[in-house]
Amino acid sequence: MAEEFHRTAKFHGASFRASDLYGLTVRDSDLRDARIASSWVDGMRVTGFDGAAGALYVDDVEVSDYVAAELDRRHPERVQLRAVRTLGDHRAMWETSKGLWARSKERAEALPESARNERVDGEWSFVETLRHLIFGIDSWVGVMLTDPPAPYHRLGLPPTDFSDEDTVTLGLDRGARPDYAEVVRALDSQWARVDAVLAELTDADLEQLRTGSLGVGEEPETVPVSHCLGVVLREHTEHRRFAERDLTTLTTAAEEGTTR
Repeated sequence: MAEEFHRTAKFHGASFRASDLYGLTVRDSDLRDARIASSWVDGMRVTGFDGAAGALYVDDVEVSDYVAAELDRRHPERVQLRAVRTLGDHRAMWETSKGLWARSKERAEALPESARNERVDGEWSFVETLRHLIFGIDSWVGVMLTDPPAPYHRLGLPPTDFSDEDTVTLGLDRGARPDYAEVVRALDSQWARVDAVLAELTDADLEQLRTGSLGVGEEPETVPVSHCLGVVLREHTEHRRFAERDLTTLTTAAEEGTTR
């Protein structure tokens, strides 16, 4: 029988990482300011006091359609991304993505260097997010599409579930503290790689199968070229949404002269 905790403050401020909380039940408890990030939440139901709760299921009302529609309204590039089919679509989406990121970089460049390296609520900083985009291109364009002898840029930042040992094996320096300008130069080079790949492809090439191993000891996977490009496009779309959210917080703090 599962262990039960009653009237405990044992987990106040606790952090669970890479943990199995399947079937967890929390009742009559204080979950104010609780956050669930980068986790599986399929089927999660939340019932709040007086009908005031958060996303997913709220007092038995499923709200994901509303949330999706609101995200599409705020970020219309999501709609464009879902419609990508042809090579022309991929190219147009990539140009949209680069344009949006250019605007995000302008916002970041209006902040001090310390803010660009600051984490908001424990999420990646703006600089770390750019480093993750470098890693994503190395994986899905480098490993899967162009297969260079040393596919990973040392400043690339892998997902948080990569072990330190695997990170070193791939030639990555997770602990590096590069300045913003250095990371932008590296990302610009990565974007040029994507530009070159898209320029050379044809519509027929999109369905070609490519095989590669993403990570140390991972079984090779075989996917179409379109899938590889799609991952890069989705990563750029979703991570920019998070980056914009955090830039708003950082910009507000800077304008108010407060520290977080």
